Amino acid sequence: MKALIKNITRSTAGFSTLALRVPVGIIFMAHGAQKLFGWFGGYGLEGTGQWMASIGMEPGVLMAFMAGSAELFGGLLILLGLLTRPAAVVLAFTMVIAIASVHISNGLFMANNGYEFALALLAITVSLAISGSGRVGIDNAIAAKLAK
Repeated sequence: MKALIKNITRSTAGFSTLALRVPVGIIFMAHGAQKLFGWFGGYGLEGTGQWMASIGMEPGVLMAFMAGSAELFGGLLILLGLLTRPAAVVLAFTMVIAIASVHISNGLFMANNGYEFALALLAITVSLAISGSGRVGIDNAIAAKLAK
């Protein structure tokens, strides 16, 4: 188990991942809060659940809860640089689902509710899953402690 945690938290990336982690963590947290609590102009769990059910993602409230939780807590973990790789994988998967189920039929551009923004978030999360949290993150402190 110690070896697994060591591999998950170890990162040779420098400071550049911080430039990805901070804004993407905030974006995902805000989107999760929209789905779960209705904050920032969102529809909350019930409203988001009804919408998800209307596009065939049943049970809607459960799907909304899962997507909102992945975004809120995954975004927080990425922001902190804690368990960055697993959080990034979950969020990448969430973006693949969003692209495939909602945005792909609308084309690329955001103006038409296309997949442009979700694709950018997917690219960033895949990058973080590969690179890890970098030098500035809780993962780095965990990896350093485990190396002793």
